[in-house]
Amino acid sequence: MQHRFLDGIIAVMLTPFHDDGGIDYGSLSRLIDWYIANGVDVLFAVCQSSEMFFLSLEERVALSRFVVDQARGRVAVISSGHVSDSREDQLTELTAMAATGPDAVVLITNRLDPRNLGETAFRSNLDWLLARLPADMPLGLYECPAPYRRLLADSELAVCAASGRFAILKDVCCDLARIERRLQIVSGSPLTIVNANGTIALEAMKLGSRGYSGVFTNIHPDLYAWMYRSWRSQPDLAEALSASLSVASVSELMGYPALAKLYLQKLGVLDSIRCRSIDYDIRERFWWGGEPILDKIGIMSERFRSEIAALPVAAE
Repeated sequence: MQHRFLDGIIAVMLTPFHDDGGIDYGSLSRLIDWYIANGVDVLFAVCQSSEMFFLSLEERVALSRFVVDQARGRVAVISSGHVSDSREDQLTELTAMAATGPDAVVLITNRLDPRNLGETAFRSNLDWLLARLPADMPLGLYECPAPYRRLLADSELAVCAASGRFAILKDVCCDLARIERRLQIVSGSPLTIVNANGTIALEAMKLGSRGYSGVFTNIHPDLYAWMYRSWRSQPDLAEALSASLSVASVSELMGYPALAKLYLQKLGVLDSIRCRSIDYDIRERFWWGGEPILDKIGIMSERFRSEIAALPVAAE
């Protein structure tokens, strides 16, 4: 099966909400344009950052369809929304997501083994779904940390790669040696590996990760895009940028995804920082660091943008 190549900077999309909790499609439209203007290659709609575990099936389907329609082919779109426990319910939701027209539907690894029973259960559920999902729909895999982080065994990855059905794995193993081994396993198959850990983003790119898909694609995706495309020609600047991006990424612990929504609200992209997955005010809880950290991240980002803009065109 031929897949549209899914690589580069893959934004893990936020779901904007109105203050009353409903989905804010006006802000979502601006957010899509912001991602694309800032160098994103693929939009990952209806993922953990989208708060998919807090969305109804109808909302997940509507979100995916909206993103596909608004992207208008400017970039690729992949969608998950794979949250249910029973495989019958999973088939219903994945089939519905496929009907919205994304470039790939992404399966969550822990949903393929919801009770964490091991490879036999994983293979059984995977085979059952593959036999029933549209044969012409490219698929992806995501080692989503919620409700638990279920990493693929090498043998499981090999089976997925050999099937020809999978186009991408969003890798959250956070282990460079394992990433290198995984890249060898999928070599020659349609399956690409994209790292999601910001602290090793540059190192994973050097090994062959086909881009980056972490949460700070919601803060400065353009800087990750430059690093991915230019680390060979500008190694010293890429190393300095990598160090700064890694330190900035630690602020995720201060109430993400609300933290990213606050940053985007300050840019005028989102109207509200309302979340369904967070029931506290991050500005109150992290008064000592949250918003001031965002301001510092903004200053750092602008300094690197200035350095990049000053490079000779050939050097970029």
